[in-house]
Amino acid sequence: MTTVLNGKRAVVTGAAGGIGAALAAELIDRGTAVVLADLSPDVSDTAAELGASAFAWTGDVSSVEGIGALIEFADDRLGGIDLYFANAGIIGPAMLGETDADWDAIIDVNMRAHIRAAQALVPRWQEAGSGYFVATASAAGLLTQIGSAAYSVTKHASVGFAEWLAMTYRDDGIRASVICPMGVNTNLLDDARAGGGSAQKAVTSAGTVMEPAEVATIVLDAVEDEQFLILPHPEVLEMYRMKGSDYDRWLRGMSRYQARLNDQ
Repeated sequence: MTTVLNGKRAVVTGAAGGIGAALAAELIDRGTAVVLADLSPDVSDTAAELGASAFAWTGDVSSVEGIGALIEFADDRLGGIDLYFANAGIIGPAMLGETDADWDAIIDVNMRAHIRAAQALVPRWQEAGSGYFVATASAAGLLTQIGSAAYSVTKHASVGFAEWLAMTYRDDGIRASVICPMGVNTNLLDDARAGGGSAQKAVTSAGTVMEPAEVATIVLDAVEDEQFLILPHPEVLEMYRMKGSDYDRWLRGMSRYQARLNDQ
């Protein structure tokens, strides 16, 4: 397939499975060389299945040291990075959590990982005159996540940070997009199911649960068009508009929705 992504070089985090692995596969189909990064050693098997254009890196993509090592690896294998997909994410604690450590982990993975990667990449992209940062957030980043304060807060932060990048560095040739899906058939959704409660019910009852490959196609079509807000579930846009049109009414409605889920 010949696309605008042909010949580009990308890093995808959280790429051992799920959306990350699907993004890597679709990128390679479109002619992009990809480094797949994940804390899980399974990422090596995932990359091996994708062929000679895929390279596996195992490590912590949320730490400064890990991101530095990942970028060094990508520079060595690919000769540079044109696109960075900050896709790794975790569910985090239910409700308010119990300790600071509960929040520290999810803030590091879902939010600080994006900031730290951008701090490393933006200066080199400014010098080159181009670069693309794609954050995987969630519909929870536009709406909210029933049953999990930490997930909702960090996904809102992911949306806000990507928005700031897109606005601030546009004249430098740098682009940013944010992906805000609802339910996707991934290990993350399985973790929510295992946890039970209203958070899982909210995800699975709000709309269709999509397959990662479907999401990857939608995402990369949007990236090729330099579209900022990527909504694999288009109904999220109407929900977002309803929220913005009458915030208090929306909050009352969400409270009633949560009560119904809890009753079920």
